[in-house]
Amino acid sequence: MQIPSHLQNSRTGQVMPNSAGHLLSTLRTFKMAESKTVLEAIDIQKSFGSSRVLEHINLDLKAGEFVSFLGPSGCGKTTLLRIIAGLEQPDYGKVVKQEIDITHFNTAKRKCGIVFQNYALFPNLTVAENIAFGLHKKDWTTQEIQYRVNELLHLIELPNIAEKYPNQLSGGQQQRVALARAIAPNPDILLLDEPLSALDALVRLNLRQKIRNIQRQLNLPAIMVTHDQEEALSISDRVAVMNKGVIEQLDTPHNIYYKPQTRFVAQFIGSMNFMQAMAVDVHHLKIDEQSQIEFPHLTFGKDEQFEIAFRPENVKLVTENELSNEYLNLTVRIVNTEFLGAKRRLFCVIKNQNASDGNVSDEHVLQVDVDHQQMAIVQDDMYLQVPIRALHVFDARGHARC
Repeated sequence: MQIPSHLQNSRTGQVMPNSAGHLLSTLRTFKMAESKTVLEAIDIQKSFGSSRVLEHINLDLKAGEFVSFLGPSGCGKTTLLRIIAGLEQPDYGKVVKQEIDITHFNTAKRKCGIVFQNYALFPNLTVAENIAFGLHKKDWTTQEIQYRVNELLHLIELPNIAEKYPNQLSGGQQQRVALARAIAPNPDILLLDEPLSALDALVRLNLRQKIRNIQRQLNLPAIMVTHDQEEALSISDRVAVMNKGVIEQLDTPHNIYYKPQTRFVAQFIGSMNFMQAMAVDVHHLKIDEQSQIEFPHLTFGKDEQFEIAFRPENVKLVTENELSNEYLNLTVRIVNTEFLGAKRRLFCVIKNQNASDGNVSDEHVLQVDVDHQQMAIVQDDMYLQVPIRALHVFDARGHARC
């Protein structure tokens, strides 16, 4: 059906909305094929003086995809985002956007919307003027700019603040205005540099969902830098876990958590218990004289050193030693507990590793999560059972074997 011209947006050919409920669907309607790559970083390398910040970085961004760069401070995630944005130049490698090499394009030519950690709003401009700032460079009429600003204010659910100044807004409101300004010119890609780190916990929780909902509705490919694991895992399609200038793993949140490919990822994401083990033959690892585990689908070299890892929530706590080939069985002593709301976290030591004076280093402490009902059976000495299928094995280089 042909849409009457007087109901169409002159810029997009979309229906002009009569209420805020239609705004999300009218800002951008086309959807590229999900498998289409819109951005690539190819063999990116970067140093500052003698310090290598990025080492052979390769990644891609698909149409409509939300990717997070996650890692500790100094891992290179912000530098990588700045290279993609055109705010830094790589020493080697290239950035390709929609099959065009944009490595040496300035920021304006890259058509990327950028949201900064500190909002970067102009204090002397109203909210409406801040949002409209980048639109004056386009061949838009005053009426079109005004309509776009109003459209975006409804989108960020702040329709009545157009004439306010940034210092009259809360931190969460300022960040939403910064988001509206970034997407006002219809960018091809949205880049977010730790957009929630300066906000309170509850505000962060609400705003991250708003950002994700807007990104989905606009089908706008996005990259976010964050050091917050929960933030990255909860709203991303894929997560690039970075460490010391390299991407340790680029994968879905599910695989990052349940199938870490390196020891660093396993340790950095959530909580993980690690135990030293040694190969006694081709298919068996030994933790101590009482605990041997068979891995029929893996092969080991005799006396090779490994680490076995498992998450606290995968442990079953029992009062009697129920030996089974399907479980790693450990005899432990509980030395401390923590209240975590819906659960309790128990801190245990393997009894034959327990120091005589009761002081045990952190590397020998195992964490176990139990619900409050299970606390009724907790004693000083208990038995742990971990399903073999829930175990991770890392070799001496920190690479996952399973």
